[in-house]
Order: sequence, then structure tokens, then C-alpha cells
Amino acid sequence: MPYIHELPDWPNFQWNTELLANRLANTRHRQGLLLGKMSSLGFAARAEAGLETLTEDIVKSGAIEGEHLDSAQVRSSLARRLGIDIGGLAPANRNVEGVVEMMLDATRQYSQALTRERLFGWHAALFPTGYSNARRIAVAAWRAADAGAMQVVSGPIGHERVHFEAPRAERLEHEMSVFLNWFAENENLDPVIKAGVAHLWFVSIHPFEDGNGRIARAIADMQLARADNSAERFFSMSAQIERERKAYYDILEHSQKGGINITAWLDWFLLCLAHAVDGADSMLSAVMRKAKVWNHANNYALNERQRLIVNKLLGDFYGKLTSGKYAKLAKCSQDTAIRDIKSLIEYGILRQGDGAGRSTNYELADNAS
Repeated sequence: MPYIHELPDWPNFQWNTELLANRLANTRHRQGLLLGKMSSLGFAARAEAGLETLTEDIVKSGAIEGEHLDSAQVRSSLARRLGIDIGGLAPANRNVEGVVEMMLDATRQYSQALTRERLFGWHAALFPTGYSNARRIAVAAWRAADAGAMQVVSGPIGHERVHFEAPRAERLEHEMSVFLNWFAENENLDPVIKAGVAHLWFVSIHPFEDGNGRIARAIADMQLARADNSAERFFSMSAQIERERKAYYDILEHSQKGGINITAWLDWFLLCLAHAVDGADSMLSAVMRKAKVWNHANNYALNERQRLIVNKLLGDFYGKLTSGKYAKLAKCSQDTAIRDIKSLIEYGILRQGDGAGRSTNYELADNAS
């Protein structure tokens, strides 16, 4: 069976608009409801929600490809670039800074044209050292013919299964020119449908030696920002794709080996987007809780150690907070930790949990959260 890019009608994609109409309308309705909820929040809460969403989006987009990025580094890099005060910023390595740079350019500058040079910039940001998994790759350039056939494979050596083979390198200049011209035009096409088509089209061309999946999702995020006419992101498509990773690769393979009609892919894309929007409710609840805590805490002169610990308790803290854990996280003495905790209890920000003696622990107070 030929791959989609080998079909005579490539890349004149077709889809059944009637079959997708209800799914599209439902998804767009959910997007509208979410944006309505977010518009009712204050600037600080919206900024926090956007920070959480972008952090998750970047971390999960890498996870889809098996790359594990430190969420604290990603969050810190985003906060610095967006001018958001989160306290206790973690230094970020070059790989993190690069992927953050790409994602912010895609979403914050969503109205700017997608060009060859812009894609090359994104690719260079993803691979600042020129290496991918200790392998030298061509950076900021389409893959070269001498790199060999670009195949998506799985399975042990000698028993590999080829899921997809991309167009030959000699075709890339033409293929990408057609894609970029299409992306710049077709303004009458529903922007969400356009995001789904662009995702499949780009990843099927597979123009780079590595990073194609992450860039395809960045392009989709850019187009979804255009659909919302907003640089603020409050749902993560990449996080939802990571949750549905097997289904994602299954529908990609089916679509890339099927005909030019991509209705099934777009139906899956719209459903995944709807799930991503629905999933934003839990994030919104966490943001509202955080806003409530800080509205209370900001009535008091907290030091940097206390602010760090409160943020930890509102974020990725696991287990029970003890004076020992406080001292370790805040890099202070046990006596200082105990004094800080005592003040936080007096302010009504912390309360003592169950347990006594060596098992004494603390948690956010009800009136703070």
C-alpha cells in the first residue's frame, strides 16, 4: 500500500465536512466556554494558568518523543521570559531554553507568518548543540539525501516494523514550499480544522532529521492560538496527545497509509482537542486555589524561603511537609525552618497536620486554600 505522499492526489486532502460538523461545533463551544471562564479571572490568575499550561505542553510534547524535560526548569525559563514572579527560579539548560523559545515564538507570535526561516530557527533552538542522542544531525536545514531514508520504525534490530517512510530528501524543498504557501493562505478554512490538517501534513513530510513531531505540534498550537485569536494558552493539546499516545500513533499510521481522505484523522484530532479543553478544568481549579492562597498570604511580609515553600505546596510537592523537609528545600537550618513554620501558622497559611513528635507535619490551612 502506498504512503499518503505517494498518492497521485497528494497533497489535495479531502474530508467529509458533514461528518465532522457536530464534533467541530462541540469542540468550538467548549473552547468558547473555557475562554469565557478565563476572561473572568484577574491578570495574575490568567498569567499563572498560562504558565502552567505552557509548562505542561512543553514537557508532554517532549515526552511523546521519549525526551524527558525537567518541569521545574521549563517553568522557570517560561516565568523569566514572561516576567512572572514564581520565586525560587531553577536554572535551565540549553535544551530547555531552546524548546521554550520555540513554543513562545509559536504561541506569542501566532499572527506572524510561518516561513522557512522561522522553522529553521525553531529547529536550531531544539538542537542547540547540533546533536540528537549523541548523533550529529543537520540543524536549521532540511534533511539531506546522504542521511538516508527517513523511516519511523519500531521493534528489535533485525525484526523492525516500518510504520512510515517520508518523502525523499530531493522533494523537500518543493513539498515545504507547497505546505507553507497553503498555510499562509486558505483563510476561509475553519482554523481548528486547519490546525489538524497542518499537523498531519507537516509530520508526513518529515522535513528534518529529528524534531518533526515537536515542530508539528508547535505548528498546530500556533494555529489553535489563531483560532482563539489569543496568545494566552489555557489547554494543552500535547498533554492530551501524550495521554492518548498509542491512539495518536495508531491514527497517524492509519492516515499515512490510507487514502487522501483524512476524515478519520480530523475526527480524532477534534475529539482529542475536546478532551484537552475539558482537562483544563482541573488546571483551572488548581490556579484558583493558588490565587486564593496568595491573596491571603500577600497580607503578610513573607520571606523568600516561606514564599518558596508555599509555592512548593501549591505545586509539585509530594508527601508531608516537616521541618526537616522545609530546611532541606529552603536551604536553611532546622531552627530557621521551625521559626518560618511558626510564623506561617500564625498567619493562617499553614496548620499542623496529624501526628506529633518526629511525625509532626504541616499543610496549607483551610482558610488559605
